[in-house]
Amino acid sequence: YQRYQLLGCKGTNMTVGQGQPVGMQEKQLLEDLEMPLARRETETLFQEQPETGNQYLEDALLQSYLKTHLPPKVLEEVDQDLERFGNRLLAEVKPLGWECELKPPVFRQYDAWGQRVDCILTCSAWRRIKDIAAEEGLVAAAYERRYANWSRLHQAAKLYLFSSCSGGFSCPLAMTDGAAKVIESLGIPVSLKNAFAHLTTRDPKKFWTSGQWMTERRGGSDVANSTETVARKQPDGSYRLSGFKWFTSAADSDVTLTLARIVDAEGQVKQGSSGLSLFFMKVRDGEGKLNNIQVRRLKDKLGTRQMATAELRLDGAEAELISAEGRGVASISNMLNITRIHNVIAAVASMRRMISLSREYARKRVAFGKLLKDHPLHMQTMARLEVQTRGAFLLLMEIVRLLGLAEATLASEEDQLLLRLLVPVAKLYTGKQAAAVVIEAMESFGGQGYMEDTGLPVIVRDTLVLPIWEGTTNILSLDVLRSLTKSQGQVMDVFFSVVQKKLELASSREKLEPAVKHTQDAVSSLAQFIQAAGSKGAVTMELAARDFSYTLARIYAGTLLIEHAARPNASPTDISAARRWCHQELCPVARELHSSSYDAKAALADRQLVYEGSPAHHSRL
Repeated sequence: YQRYQLLGCKGTNMTVGQGQPVGMQEKQLLEDLEMPLARRETETLFQEQPETGNQYLEDALLQSYLKTHLPPKVLEEVDQDLERFGNRLLAEVKPLGWECELKPPVFRQYDAWGQRVDCILTCSAWRRIKDIAAEEGLVAAAYERRYANWSRLHQAAKLYLFSSCSGGFSCPLAMTDGAAKVIESLGIPVSLKNAFAHLTTRDPKKFWTSGQWMTERRGGSDVANSTETVARKQPDGSYRLSGFKWFTSAADSDVTLTLARIVDAEGQVKQGSSGLSLFFMKVRDGEGKLNNIQVRRLKDKLGTRQMATAELRLDGAEAELISAEGRGVASISNMLNITRIHNVIAAVASMRRMISLSREYARKRVAFGKLLKDHPLHMQTMARLEVQTRGAFLLLMEIVRLLGLAEATLASEEDQLLLRLLVPVAKLYTGKQAAAVVIEAMESFGGQGYMEDTGLPVIVRDTLVLPIWEGTTNILSLDVLRSLTKSQGQVMDVFFSVVQKKLELASSREKLEPAVKHTQDAVSSLAQFIQAAGSKGAVTMELAARDFSYTLARIYAGTLLIEHAARPNASPTDISAARRWCHQELCPVARELHSSSYDAKAALADRQLVYEGSPAHHSRL
């Protein structure tokens, strides 16, 4: 209860600017601190909790973005919906989310009479949030297409507001959205029509959530070599799956998509990615019993403890083959695209939430005779966090905009290539950003930020999964390189063209000239890097993959900030954010190439540096 109260959301009417009239609460706080200790109402630690109001109404960047991009009629309806939803989050969802934190899922393996039941018990708040997610159309909005290509933007805005107070329910929604996307991409086969309706309904009594069961005992993103689950075809055309799923998020979901290797007539399976097929499976049968699935245990995780993540054994689980044989990885790629975008949403939402709390705390916390907001160094630190969050937000909105165009069949070939490139770029970069931003924001609370009963550590823990889930930074950096190879370099031509067009449109704004020049210089350096690296071979690009991806993220986010700041009604803070973002090193990959960080000698030195003093140092590395 105490933690929820600290992260309360009742608004205040206090003035932000230095030297301006202070609010009543601020005045009372200053007077109280001037009293002798004996006269104070409390002799214990006395700090005012940060309070925020309707998240939508307090998010200037979200509002300005929607006003810039949405058609007037769409904007009117979306604006009303988001304000209403912001109030519902404040009054209903936030308390439920906190209850999910206090009452995590429990695994009951046996009943009182020794019968194995493998029951995952979730709290009533978790189940209520599921109902609210359905009512609000947090998945359905994307598939109803009420606003054509802007439907995804509407959905993303709601998920962005929902994420940080959802009690972890954003994760099952991500996989549910991904499963619906896969089924839609398959043309909604007759056998999956009912499932698609359940996944995309607004009726809480009919709404299903989906899992995404891919990680096995060998673990990791290398599903081509780590998947051991096998599928045996039955006389009726269905399949029976057997295997061990080591990490299954939202294990209480209704259905799931999973990969397995089909056993042929000789009892053999094909290895590698070409041996993997995609299956749809109901987790329970019509009587509510598990579908030949054993729950081994719930995972003891650092964060996202509100959600049940389990180890599962499939022992003849009935499933339906939904991809062509051997095309499982290709078929599930649509799901990964969606879940990675949801990962970006969660990253930006966590940054925004921590900054919102931190800036409110700065209006109340007095240190060294002044409120924190009146300490220039404190404001400089927070401003830097704000710039990072703004860049990440615009990167998110850009990929959602492109996805909306693709789903409405309005995307050009260039739009589709750009989307393919930017999804892994945005996922890997915002995941790292979020981890850094929330930790820095936690520090802004001093010792209070480290106290469990403030609730702030919960936000930090839940954020730290974001660089890992749906592919680590290095894995996704290599995926970025694959997008270059698959398109035979076309995707970079599109990247350069789009960036250049956006910069040209902003070049007439005098206050943006420094930002435009820094970005253009970075683009030139990136082009030179690509040309130089092309003559050095694949090893160079692999070593450069991470810095290359960071470069793409920084250049493109900087370009989007410049574009947003070049609007006729742009605010001074829009211009300031663009200039500050573009003042950082935008092209780290060129700098590291000049430092010979990507040649064979550097790779050998990396290994020697890591293993010096290790038993492995004396063996052949």
